[in-house]
Formats: sequence, C-alpha cells, structure tokens
Amino acid sequence: MAENLQNESDVAAINQLRDTYTGIKSEMAKVIHGQNDVIEKMMICILSRGHSLLMGVPGLAKTMMVHSLSELMSLKFSRIQFTPDLMPSDITGTDILQETNQPGRRAFEFVKGPVFANIVLADEINRTPPKTQAALLQAMQEHEVSVVGKTFRLEEPFFVLATQNPIEQEGTYPLPEAQLDRFMFFIKVKYPSKAEELAIAKTTTGVMKSELKKVINSEKILFFQDLVRRVPVPEHIYEYVVHLVRRTRPDSQESPEWLKPLVTWGAGPRAVQYLILGAKARAVLQGSYLVRQEDIESVANEVLTHRILLSFHAETEGVTSEDIIKRLTSESEVNK
Repeated sequence: MAENLQNESDVAAINQLRDTYTGIKSEMAKVIHGQNDVIEKMMICILSRGHSLLMGVPGLAKTMMVHSLSELMSLKFSRIQFTPDLMPSDITGTDILQETNQPGRRAFEFVKGPVFANIVLADEINRTPPKTQAALLQAMQEHEVSVVGKTFRLEEPFFVLATQNPIEQEGTYPLPEAQLDRFMFFIKVKYPSKAEELAIAKTTTGVMKSELKKVINSEKILFFQDLVRRVPVPEHIYEYVVHLVRRTRPDSQESPEWLKPLVTWGAGPRAVQYLILGAKARAVLQGSYLVRQEDIESVANEVLTHRILLSFHAETEGVTSEDIIKRLTSESEVNK
C-alpha cells in the first residue's frame, strides 16, 4: 500500500506546483516553439535535484532553453563554453595573489569560477579533455568544490545542464562512464515540426523581443523539491523498477536471453533511484498524487539510455539502447 501524503497542505502544494508549471510553460512558449517534452524533462530533473545532458544538432535552441528557464526561475545562470584548452581552474576558480590592507603585504584570495551559480550550462561538454570534464564531478555529486585544500559549498538549488552535439566527432572526447552516470537524464533534442518551424521564422526575425516574467524563485524550488520526495510510491512500483533495471544487466538471472548478446553491461543502482525520483516529479506535474507505472515508463528512456553499454553485435545489427528499453518495458508483467 502506498503511504498517503502527509496532510492536506501537501495536496494543495501539488496543485500549486502544477499551476506554477503551467505558468512556466506559458512563459517558455514566448521564446521557444515546440520542445515541450524537453522542457518537461528538464523540469523533472530540477524538481528531482538531478542533472541533464542534452543531445542535439546545433541550432535547436538548447542554450536558449536553459538560459530562459533560469531567467523565469530567478536563478543565477552561468555558461561555460567547453573547449580543448579549458582548464579545471577555469571551471572551479583559483587562488589569486591580491594586495591586502597592510602596505607591502599580499595574500591569496579565492576567486570563484563559473560553477558557482544555480544553473550551470556546460556547453559542448564533450569538446574538453576528461581531466577538465572531471572538474564538474564533485560539484554535480556533492554540491561542493575543493580547491587548494579548501572546500566551498555551492548555493542551492544547483543544477548542471550540459549539451553536446552528435556530429563533428573530430576534436571531441567521449564522457567517462563515471560522469555520464552523474547525469540523471540523457535528453535528445529533436527537430521542430513544420508548424513550429514556421512559428520560429515569423516570431524570431522581427524587431520585437519577448520579455519573460519571473514565475518562481529559489526558495519555492527548494520547497517543491522536498514536496516531490514525499510523493507516495506503491510497493508494486518499487518492485517493477528494480526488476526493470536488473533486466538490463546481461549477467543477471532476471535478464532475458535476447538481451545477453546485445548488452555489455547494464544500469546500476543509481538508475533505480533516478527512475523513482523522476516518476515522482512527473506524477505531480501531471496532476497525480502518487506514482503510476506510466510515470516510470515516461522517464525510462532518459534514465536508462546512457547507462546501457551496447555490444559490438548490437551496433552491427543496428540495435539502439532505445530499442532495448522499449522491449523491456513492453514485456513487463506488472499490470498498470
């Protein structure tokens, strides 16, 4: 049996969150045409205290989406353009020798890097070497930065929304598995529809510029993050999620025979956590007061895609991670 929400105020808060989300979508529609699914997935990540990796060809407004989201949420925004010569200190900050109040004396002062923001856009993250990519690891996992023996706490809420392009592989560095696993969602940004592209042509080539209204602030976001954690999950949903993740592992007893030659290794326990948290956030955005199986299936692709390593056999057969996830969820024996 699922636990009930703690009190009526939680139910009212969920209704308030849904109304706030409607306002966010309305404001985002002023500057972004289409991409509603991407915006929803980004909101789910934010409410779940997760990080997103956005994949899409250039020109799909990935950067504008992230910047606009931070603007209407009244959050401090920082953009880091990842390049081959970017150093870890360019992200975290560094000690700089400064003059003191005492004549002739100098002291080191820590100057914060761009990671000290609420929303950090790591643009084209795969264009910098792994050593620099790793500078984000501690910040993403621990929400703190250690520099020259000192540890600095990052201001909450804190999110990393990274982008990478699927083309122009020359001069790129694949993200290490450890860093990929830190991203809650792997979101594919697709081309807009014809109607959306017409709207883009008409509304973005004139002289008028849309002004975004502030819809929410950091204090309210932190409140809603705690609220999402309290959303109840039925026992059979927990069992379904664990069973689903274990079926992605070729050496597991639960793994189907057809999967074993296609997958080198499957998702780890962090996938279980992110499936539950993502489903909780998705449920409240959809107006539900508890998690349903459809909420799990709605976020399964984004959580599992980058956590399933395909075999050479799968690549030669043209099988994708999405194909495997779709088949696994369709074979579920759990009734909705």
